[in-house]
Amino acid sequence: MSFNKGMVRVGAGLPGLLKDGYKHLSGLEEAIIKNIEAVKKLAQITRTSLGPNGRNKLVVNHLDKLFITSDAAVICKELEVIHPAANVTVMAVKQQEEEVGDATNLVITFIGALLKQAEAMFRMGLHVSEVVLGFAKAYEKSMEILESLATTSAKDLYDIKEVITLLAPIVAAKQYGSEAILTPLIAEACLSVCPPKSASKRSFNVDNVRVSKLVGGAVKNSKVIKGVVVERGSHGSIKRIENAKVAVFAMSVEASSTEAKGTVVLESADDLRNYNRSEELLMDAQIKAMADSGANMIVSGGSISEMALHFIEKYNMMALKVTSKFELRRLCRAVNATAVVKLGAVSKEDMGSCNLVEVVEVGDSKVTVFQQKDDDSRVATIVLRGSTMNILDDLERAVDDGVNTFKTLRRDPRLVPGAGATEMEMAHQIMKFATTCPGLDQYAIKAFAEALEVVPRTLAENSGQSATEMATALYAAHAQGQKAAGVNIEKGGVLNATDAGIQDLFFTKKSAFDLAVEAALTVLRVDQIIMAKRAGGPKPKGDNPNWDQD
Repeated sequence: MSFNKGMVRVGAGLPGLLKDGYKHLSGLEEAIIKNIEAVKKLAQITRTSLGPNGRNKLVVNHLDKLFITSDAAVICKELEVIHPAANVTVMAVKQQEEEVGDATNLVITFIGALLKQAEAMFRMGLHVSEVVLGFAKAYEKSMEILESLATTSAKDLYDIKEVITLLAPIVAAKQYGSEAILTPLIAEACLSVCPPKSASKRSFNVDNVRVSKLVGGAVKNSKVIKGVVVERGSHGSIKRIENAKVAVFAMSVEASSTEAKGTVVLESADDLRNYNRSEELLMDAQIKAMADSGANMIVSGGSISEMALHFIEKYNMMALKVTSKFELRRLCRAVNATAVVKLGAVSKEDMGSCNLVEVVEVGDSKVTVFQQKDDDSRVATIVLRGSTMNILDDLERAVDDGVNTFKTLRRDPRLVPGAGATEMEMAHQIMKFATTCPGLDQYAIKAFAEALEVVPRTLAENSGQSATEMATALYAAHAQGQKAAGVNIEKGGVLNATDAGIQDLFFTKKSAFDLAVEAALTVLRVDQIIMAKRAGGPKPKGDNPNWDQD
């Protein structure tokens, strides 16, 4: 039987199964080791950013936007990782960021450490199933140990002093040296929008704590405003209103235009004079209806025409344009208003109120501040100051981590020792557990314990100490029963993390280890990589920016 050119070509094996252009990798060296190498390289990038002394990474993304940060979630996102095994790690990091908002670097660092240990065992001759079984046993044991270490918990999350103490280590891990300035601001903002004690523990909304970044000044000039800060000035001459009645419109404040096109023939001077007269009368009636309903401030979700601004000034009202629909919703939540879609009188139910609205000049920029009384505050804004926008972006990430930590504390107030003490105690106990396990999986259990050493070792390395000497000293301290012995990054040596006030959240640690182990085992279970030919036409030329023009 013969085949024509257009017919399917049948062959043996994968060439006859898949389309031309596919890639197929299998076996220990081609698939498993290459996957491990890819994840290890990614972990090496972020590992040096772990802890308070972690170094920043300068990342330029595909849009030429500059990022200077030590946040592993941002680094992984902007690097645009395409390796399929490394992408599993990136997805675990993304899930940790969405679920908890902190400890993303711990996830990727621990995955890298686990796979490094697995690679060494494969070289020794252990089978993948033995390694996976040993890691699974060690993980179950580590969760039992982690539960036993959670002996303390937050007592009163409405006490600002206690909240500052709890948030300080988390903020210091991102902005070491600025935690004394940032932590009180985060605590004040969180408590000002925190629901009452009778409310559900999960009712805290992180979106109620906003960040406004204003270039200029120093970090110490940052402050909290109980309300919303809109990063633009108002229209018109009125710049300050007390006890404002706010009418919010989810549309432009201007005369409506018809969709159909028409031609107007003007035959006399009176026609020209009266051409816009009806439009002016309608706009005057609409603005007057707003003023008569009690509003003395108008917020527009679109543009504000010159004619509308004229009548707004006539009736002594303040006008502000907010182009972002998300910012408009937050403003509505802050002043307890409803955005209406029809110009004219606003009902009392839809109208918001604010204790003070004023335009403030900060540095060389003007901002409009909606400030509420303490009892009426539903949204709080942390106004950050800094010399460059890159610094402000990194400060904002530290603030986001602090706010997410407060949310996590409300869900689960249990705490475990920080400074690498928790990981070292888990490693110490798992080493003991490995000696009680018969079979080859005990090697994997010991390897799991050695992988846990990566946290205290990295903290020591990043603070300029010897990782080996620190690990030895910590093992000796934990063997003597000092479960809270951790790394002293300031003076060197060993400290009691609990006494020093360096504590991590139990829920954050548990989530990080859950995701890290699951991702590592997923990568280890892969023995073949089969990639189809990528879709799409020829790649665009990159050298000439005007390549698509004639």
